[in-house]
Amino acid sequence: MEKKNWFKTYLFIWIGQFISLLTSSAVNFAVIMWLSLSYKSAEILAYAAIAGLLPQALIGPFAGVYIDRWDRKKVMIFADAFIASCTFVMTFILKEGDINLYLLYSIMALRSIGSAFHSPAMQAIAPLLVPEDKLLRVSGVNQMLQSISSIAGPALGALAIAAFPINKVLYLDIIGACLAICSLLFVQIPNPKRERVSGSIKQVWRDLKLGFYAIHQNKGLNRMFLYAMLATVAIMPVAIMFPILTIEHFKGAELEMSIVESIWGVGMLLGGTVLSAFKLSFRKIVLVNAMHILLGLTFVLSGLLSADAFYLFVLVTGLGGMGMSIFSAAFMTIIQEEVAPEMLGRVFSLYFSFAILPSLVGLLFAGNIADSLGVATAFIIAGIFMVGIGLLSFLTPSLMTLGNGVTQNQEV
Repeated sequence: MEKKNWFKTYLFIWIGQFISLLTSSAVNFAVIMWLSLSYKSAEILAYAAIAGLLPQALIGPFAGVYIDRWDRKKVMIFADAFIASCTFVMTFILKEGDINLYLLYSIMALRSIGSAFHSPAMQAIAPLLVPEDKLLRVSGVNQMLQSISSIAGPALGALAIAAFPINKVLYLDIIGACLAICSLLFVQIPNPKRERVSGSIKQVWRDLKLGFYAIHQNKGLNRMFLYAMLATVAIMPVAIMFPILTIEHFKGAELEMSIVESIWGVGMLLGGTVLSAFKLSFRKIVLVNAMHILLGLTFVLSGLLSADAFYLFVLVTGLGGMGMSIFSAAFMTIIQEEVAPEMLGRVFSLYFSFAILPSLVGLLFAGNIADSLGVATAFIIAGIFMVGIGLLSFLTPSLMTLGNGVTQNQEV
């Protein structure tokens, strides 16, 4: 497959996706800030997260089958349009007055359906466009774009919610989605060759089983999936509890919340910069395992810090963001290298679904722990769990041999 002009094509994609990421980050932060300040409940934040994740987990595997069959560019366009439409409906729900949280959860669930198609399609196009020896660097750039949006997004969201009611702030997300769609119209994204197949339930189930097999037959890959799925049990609850920790434990407000969110993005930016700018000789699986441990330690430290150590908490948060960036880039690159392009839609969808389902259990428990024992205790428990996963990963032989083939031995 021709990949000579891959950079020009990806540049258009990067521009559109960056704008969309930036506006989504601003809106997500604004909604989290609004929920945190209005209700001050980790349980409500957990329910909101579950509403935004559960549909994606349930339909994700089946979505992946169709992503591998359909034009991936069109999948991304229609998914963006659907998500923007759901956001538009949310503008009518989040008006001043009594908010029906269950209706809000329902619209968030619909947005999750769009994400079930968009995220795996976005990850599945990289190996079709990018030379294999550039995949980790491209993943690094992707992490940098997410990082910059994580830095600027909260600041933009804080300014927007200070100037406008929450329902008006949502229009930023709609504008970003429209611009992302426009950028995709100017590029051509190849699709892997595939046989013409029927759309019967039997055929869909057969294709889904092929995705399972692509993971199962590679012992190192399925162990990596297993540990990453377990890690989300800790990562996802901690991610939604950062605002509560900032407000309750460190006695912060809107400014402190935006600082914490932004510094996480700064850390991710540094991690993405390191991966994209330098040729690292570390094996990617070593990076994945080491970042599990690093993230866990930052969670534990965040929970142990005293209430007057806010700026040390900020520093630790930045270190965690850097670890998350390196982990995500290395993890996604391993999958892109180990799995055939025509199977990537299914494999990424299966991973996203398998990772989300256990994290929902973690969200429920963490919400209860945070509201009963304190959010700092929830951070410590999650961190210890993460460190354990990292240590276990280094002690798993099949996992440590992952990437020892010719393709993975190259310097990245």
